[in-house]
Amino acid sequence: MWSLLQIELYKISRRPRTYIAFAAIAAIVLIFQVAFKADGQSYMNLMLQNVQDNFEIDRNKAINGYFMCYIILNTLLVQVPILVALVAGDAISGEANMGTLRLMLCKPISRTQVLMVKFLASFIFTIILLLWMAFMALFLSMLIFGTNDMLIFRVKGDESQILQITADDILWRYIAAFLYAAVALTVIAALSILLSVFAENSIGPIVATVCIVIFFTIVSNINVPVIDRNVKPWLFTSYLVGWKGFFYIGTNADGQPLKGSLENWESIRNSLNILIAHIIVFLGIAIVVFKRKDILS
Repeated sequence: MWSLLQIELYKISRRPRTYIAFAAIAAIVLIFQVAFKADGQSYMNLMLQNVQDNFEIDRNKAINGYFMCYIILNTLLVQVPILVALVAGDAISGEANMGTLRLMLCKPISRTQVLMVKFLASFIFTIILLLWMAFMALFLSMLIFGTNDMLIFRVKGDESQILQITADDILWRYIAAFLYAAVALTVIAALSILLSVFAENSIGPIVATVCIVIFFTIVSNINVPVIDRNVKPWLFTSYLVGWKGFFYIGTNADGQPLKGSLENWESIRNSLNILIAHIIVFLGIAIVVFKRKDILS
Protein backbone atom coordinates (compact mmCIF):
# COMPACT_ATOMS: atom_id res chain seq x y z
CA MET A 1 0.00 0.00 0.00
CA TRP A 2 2.80 2.41 0.90
CA SER A 3 4.63 1.65 -2.36
CA LEU A 4 1.47 2.36 -4.34
CA LEU A 5 1.01 5.65 -2.50
CA GLN A 6 4.59 6.67 -3.24
CA ILE A 7 4.02 5.94 -6.93
CA GLU A 8 0.83 8.03 -6.96
CA LEU A 9 2.53 10.95 -5.24
CA TYR A 10 5.35 10.74 -7.77
CA LYS A 11 2.82 10.84 -10.62
CA ILE A 12 1.16 13.91 -9.14
CA SER A 13 4.52 15.64 -8.69
CA ARG A 14 5.36 15.06 -12.38
CA ARG A 15 2.21 16.71 -13.74
CA PRO A 16 2.59 20.39 -14.67
CA ARG A 17 -1.02 21.10 -13.65
CA THR A 18 -0.08 20.26 -10.06
CA TYR A 19 2.04 23.38 -9.79
CA ILE A 20 -0.62 25.61 -11.33
CA ALA A 21 -2.44 25.49 -7.98
CA PHE A 22 0.61 26.62 -6.00
CA ALA A 23 1.42 29.37 -8.50
CA ALA A 24 -2.18 30.62 -8.50
CA ILE A 25 -2.31 30.82 -4.71
CA ALA A 26 1.03 32.63 -4.54
CA ALA A 27 -0.05 35.13 -7.19
CA ILE A 28 -3.41 35.92 -5.57
CA VAL A 29 -1.92 36.28 -2.08
CA LEU A 30 0.85 38.56 -3.31
CA ILE A 31 -1.67 40.77 -5.12
CA PHE A 32 -3.64 41.19 -1.88
CA GLN A 33 -0.50 41.90 0.14
CA VAL A 34 0.87 44.47 -2.30
CA ALA A 35 -2.52 46.20 -2.63
CA PHE A 36 -3.07 46.46 1.14
CA LYS A 37 0.52 47.54 1.73
CA ALA A 38 0.04 50.33 -0.77
CA ASP A 39 -3.45 51.51 0.19
CA GLY A 40 -4.99 49.37 2.91
CA GLN A 41 -6.22 52.42 4.81
CA SER A 42 -8.83 53.16 2.15
CA TYR A 43 -10.33 49.71 2.63
CA MET A 44 -10.29 50.05 6.42
CA ASN A 45 -11.89 53.50 6.29
CA LEU A 46 -14.65 52.14 4.06
CA MET A 47 -15.39 49.24 6.42
CA LEU A 48 -15.37 51.49 9.50
CA GLN A 49 -17.19 54.49 8.07
CA ASN A 50 -20.41 53.72 9.94
CA VAL A 51 -18.76 53.16 13.32
CA GLN A 52 -16.17 55.93 13.47
CA ASP A 53 -17.83 57.65 16.41
CA ASN A 54 -18.34 54.65 18.69
CA PHE A 55 -15.56 52.25 17.77
CA GLU A 56 -12.01 53.34 18.49
CA ILE A 57 -9.09 51.48 16.99
CA ASP A 58 -5.74 52.36 15.50
CA ARG A 59 -6.29 51.78 11.77
CA ASN A 60 -2.56 51.32 11.19
CA LYS A 61 -2.53 48.40 13.63
CA ALA A 62 -5.84 47.01 12.35
CA ILE A 63 -4.23 46.04 9.04
CA ASN A 64 -1.95 43.30 10.33
CA GLY A 65 -0.99 39.77 9.35
CA TYR A 66 -3.96 38.15 11.09
CA PHE A 67 -6.45 40.48 9.43
CA MET A 68 -4.81 39.99 6.01
CA CYS A 69 -5.01 36.21 6.27
CA TYR A 70 -8.72 36.37 7.08
CA ILE A 71 -9.40 38.61 4.07
CA ILE A 72 -7.36 36.35 1.78
CA LEU A 73 -9.03 33.15 3.00
CA ASN A 74 -12.46 34.66 2.34
CA THR A 75 -11.43 34.89 -1.30
CA LEU A 76 -9.17 31.89 -1.80
CA LEU A 77 -11.11 29.14 -0.05
CA VAL A 78 -13.95 29.69 -2.51
CA GLN A 79 -11.57 29.12 -5.45
CA VAL A 80 -9.35 26.35 -4.06
CA PRO A 81 -11.90 23.56 -4.81
CA ILE A 82 -11.18 24.21 -8.48
CA LEU A 83 -7.46 23.70 -7.84
CA VAL A 84 -8.10 20.46 -5.95
CA ALA A 85 -10.24 19.20 -8.83
CA LEU A 86 -7.32 19.69 -11.24
CA VAL A 87 -5.48 16.85 -9.51
CA ALA A 88 -8.20 14.63 -8.03
CA GLY A 89 -10.27 14.65 -11.24
CA ASP A 90 -7.36 12.99 -13.01
CA ALA A 91 -7.12 10.08 -10.56
CA ILE A 92 -8.84 7.27 -12.49
CA SER A 93 -9.76 8.92 -15.78
CA GLY A 94 -6.13 9.92 -16.37
CA GLU A 95 -5.05 6.28 -16.17
CA ALA A 96 -7.86 5.29 -18.53
CA ASN A 97 -6.89 8.03 -20.98
CA MET A 98 -3.25 6.88 -21.04
CA GLY A 99 -4.25 3.22 -21.37
CA THR A 100 -2.53 2.20 -18.12
CA LEU A 101 -5.62 1.46 -16.03
CA ARG A 102 -6.04 -2.10 -17.27
CA LEU A 103 -2.34 -2.79 -16.78
CA MET A 104 -2.54 -1.45 -13.23
CA LEU A 105 -5.49 -3.68 -12.37
CA CYS A 106 -3.70 -6.76 -13.66
CA LYS A 107 -1.41 -6.53 -10.65
CA PRO A 108 -2.30 -8.44 -7.44
CA ILE A 109 -4.05 -5.50 -5.81
CA SER A 110 -7.75 -4.95 -5.38
CA ARG A 111 -9.68 -2.20 -7.09
CA THR A 112 -10.63 -0.86 -3.68
CA GLN A 113 -6.94 -0.50 -2.81
CA VAL A 114 -6.27 1.30 -6.08
CA LEU A 115 -9.08 3.76 -5.47
CA MET A 116 -8.14 4.38 -1.84
CA VAL A 117 -4.52 5.03 -2.80
CA LYS A 118 -5.71 7.54 -5.40
CA PHE A 119 -7.85 9.21 -2.74
CA LEU A 120 -5.02 9.30 -0.17
CA ALA A 121 -2.68 10.86 -2.73
CA SER A 122 -5.28 13.54 -3.51
CA PHE A 123 -5.78 14.12 0.22
CA ILE A 124 -2.03 14.58 0.76
CA PHE A 125 -1.92 17.02 -2.17
CA THR A 126 -4.79 18.96 -0.55
CA ILE A 127 -2.95 19.14 2.78
CA ILE A 128 0.25 20.35 1.11
CA LEU A 129 -1.75 22.96 -0.80
CA LEU A 130 -3.29 24.20 2.46
CA LEU A 131 0.13 24.35 4.13
CA TRP A 132 1.37 26.44 1.23
CA MET A 133 -1.67 28.69 1.62
CA ALA A 134 -1.02 29.00 5.36
CA PHE A 135 2.58 29.98 4.70
CA MET A 136 1.68 32.57 2.06
CA ALA A 137 -1.50 34.00 3.56
CA LEU A 138 -0.71 33.83 7.29
CA PHE A 139 3.00 33.64 8.03
CA LEU A 140 4.16 35.82 5.14
CA SER A 141 1.44 38.36 6.01
CA MET A 142 2.58 38.33 9.64
CA LEU A 143 6.13 39.01 8.46
CA ILE A 144 5.04 41.89 6.20
CA PHE A 145 2.30 43.50 8.32
CA GLY A 146 3.16 42.35 11.84
CA THR A 147 0.60 41.15 14.39
CA ASN A 148 -2.01 42.78 16.57
CA ASP A 149 -5.65 42.40 17.55
CA MET A 150 -7.86 41.32 14.65
CA LEU A 151 -11.11 42.83 13.42
CA ILE A 152 -13.82 40.63 11.91
CA PHE A 153 -16.51 42.28 9.79
CA ARG A 154 -19.66 40.21 9.88
CA VAL A 155 -23.26 40.39 8.68
CA LYS A 156 -25.65 38.60 11.03
CA GLY A 157 -29.23 38.75 9.85
CA ASP A 158 -29.94 42.39 9.05
CA GLU A 159 -27.24 43.63 11.39
CA SER A 160 -23.60 44.43 10.58
CA GLN A 161 -21.13 43.56 13.31
CA ILE A 162 -17.48 44.20 14.04
CA LEU A 163 -15.76 41.70 16.30
CA GLN A 164 -12.36 42.30 17.89
CA ILE A 165 -10.20 39.32 18.85
CA THR A 166 -7.09 39.87 20.93
CA ALA A 167 -3.75 38.87 19.41
CA ASP A 168 -3.15 36.09 21.96
CA ASP A 169 -6.48 34.44 21.06
CA ILE A 170 -6.05 34.18 17.30
CA LEU A 171 -3.43 31.63 16.25
CA TRP A 172 -5.32 28.57 17.52
CA ARG A 173 -8.36 29.75 15.59
CA TYR A 174 -6.36 29.74 12.35
CA ILE A 175 -5.06 26.24 13.07
CA ALA A 176 -8.63 25.04 13.64
CA ALA A 177 -9.84 26.90 10.52
CA PHE A 178 -7.21 25.27 8.30
CA LEU A 179 -8.05 21.83 9.72
CA TYR A 180 -11.72 22.47 8.95
CA ALA A 181 -10.76 23.60 5.44
CA ALA A 182 -8.82 20.35 4.97
CA VAL A 183 -12.01 18.36 5.64
CA ALA A 184 -14.06 20.62 3.36
CA LEU A 185 -11.60 20.34 0.47
CA THR A 186 -11.37 16.57 0.95
CA VAL A 187 -15.06 16.48 0.03
CA ILE A 188 -14.12 18.07 -3.30
CA ALA A 189 -11.35 15.50 -3.79
CA ALA A 190 -13.76 12.63 -3.07
CA LEU A 191 -16.34 14.07 -5.48
CA SER A 192 -13.71 14.48 -8.22
CA ILE A 193 -12.55 10.89 -7.79
CA LEU A 194 -16.15 9.67 -7.97
CA LEU A 195 -16.70 11.53 -11.24
CA SER A 196 -13.32 10.32 -12.48
CA VAL A 197 -14.52 6.72 -12.24
CA PHE A 198 -17.16 7.39 -14.91
CA ALA A 199 -14.85 9.12 -17.40
CA GLU A 200 -12.23 8.11 -19.93
CA ASN A 201 -10.40 11.45 -19.94
CA SER A 202 -9.41 14.03 -17.33
CA ILE A 203 -11.28 17.04 -18.69
CA GLY A 204 -14.75 15.65 -17.99
CA PRO A 205 -14.37 15.06 -14.22
CA ILE A 206 -12.52 18.34 -13.67
CA VAL A 207 -15.11 20.42 -15.53
CA ALA A 208 -17.99 18.49 -13.94
CA THR A 209 -16.61 19.04 -10.43
CA VAL A 210 -16.17 22.77 -11.05
CA CYS A 211 -19.70 23.06 -12.47
CA ILE A 212 -21.22 21.18 -9.53
CA VAL A 213 -19.37 23.34 -6.99
CA ILE A 214 -20.38 26.56 -8.75
CA PHE A 215 -24.02 25.49 -9.14
CA PHE A 216 -24.34 24.27 -5.55
CA THR A 217 -22.62 27.42 -4.26
CA ILE A 218 -25.10 29.62 -6.10
CA VAL A 219 -28.01 27.63 -4.70
CA SER A 220 -26.48 27.78 -1.20
CA ASN A 221 -26.48 31.58 -1.41
CA ILE A 222 -30.09 31.94 -2.54
CA ASN A 223 -32.07 33.26 0.41
CA VAL A 224 -35.48 31.72 -0.24
CA PRO A 225 -37.24 30.00 2.70
CA VAL A 226 -38.22 26.87 0.77
CA ILE A 227 -34.61 26.41 -0.39
CA ASP A 228 -33.25 27.20 3.08
CA ARG A 229 -35.39 24.46 4.61
CA ASN A 230 -35.38 21.73 1.98
CA VAL A 231 -32.30 22.13 -0.21
CA LYS A 232 -29.40 23.86 1.55
CA PRO A 233 -29.03 21.29 4.37
CA TRP A 234 -28.25 18.62 1.74
CA LEU A 235 -25.61 20.58 -0.18
CA PHE A 236 -22.00 20.23 0.92
CA THR A 237 -21.32 23.73 -0.38
CA SER A 238 -23.51 25.08 2.44
CA TYR A 239 -20.79 24.00 4.87
CA LEU A 240 -17.58 24.87 2.99
CA VAL A 241 -17.28 28.26 4.71
CA GLY A 242 -17.96 26.85 8.17
CA TRP A 243 -14.33 27.64 9.09
CA LYS A 244 -15.49 31.22 9.76
CA GLY A 245 -17.24 29.96 12.87
CA PHE A 246 -13.87 29.70 14.62
CA PHE A 247 -13.59 33.51 14.45
CA TYR A 248 -17.01 34.24 15.91
CA ILE A 249 -16.18 34.68 19.56
CA GLY A 250 -18.68 33.85 22.29
CA THR A 251 -19.97 36.37 24.83
CA ASN A 252 -21.19 36.31 28.41
CA ALA A 253 -24.61 37.36 29.68
CA ASP A 254 -23.52 41.00 29.57
CA GLY A 255 -22.40 40.76 25.94
CA GLN A 256 -18.70 40.88 26.78
CA PRO A 257 -16.41 38.73 24.56
CA LEU A 258 -15.02 35.59 26.18
CA LYS A 259 -11.42 34.84 25.31
CA GLY A 260 -10.93 31.35 23.85
CA SER A 261 -14.65 30.81 23.24
CA LEU A 262 -16.74 30.06 20.17
CA GLU A 263 -20.17 31.46 19.52
CA ASN A 264 -21.63 28.22 18.15
CA TRP A 265 -19.41 25.15 18.45
CA GLU A 266 -22.41 22.85 17.90
CA SER A 267 -22.95 24.30 14.43
CA ILE A 268 -19.28 23.83 13.53
CA ARG A 269 -19.33 20.24 14.80
CA ASN A 270 -22.50 19.43 12.86
CA SER A 271 -21.01 20.94 9.70
CA LEU A 272 -17.89 18.80 10.11
CA ASN A 273 -20.02 15.68 10.58
CA ILE A 274 -21.99 16.45 7.43
CA LEU A 275 -18.82 17.04 5.40
CA ILE A 276 -17.32 13.77 6.65
CA ALA A 277 -20.56 11.99 5.74
CA HIS A 278 -20.27 13.37 2.19
CA ILE A 279 -16.71 12.04 1.94
CA ILE A 280 -17.85 8.58 3.03
CA VAL A 281 -20.81 8.58 0.63
CA PHE A 282 -18.78 9.81 -2.37
CA LEU A 283 -15.99 7.30 -1.73
CA GLY A 284 -18.47 4.48 -1.08
CA ILE A 285 -20.25 5.07 -4.38
CA ALA A 286 -16.92 5.40 -6.20
CA ILE A 287 -15.72 2.05 -4.83
CA VAL A 288 -18.95 0.25 -5.75
CA VAL A 289 -18.96 1.69 -9.28
CA PHE A 290 -15.25 1.08 -9.84
CA LYS A 291 -15.47 -2.55 -8.71
CA ARG A 292 -18.24 -3.17 -11.26
CA LYS A 293 -16.73 -1.12 -14.05
CA ASP A 294 -15.64 -2.83 -17.28
CA ILE A 295 -12.12 -1.65 -17.99
CA LEU A 296 -11.82 -1.23 -21.73
CA SER A 297 -8.67 0.84 -21.88
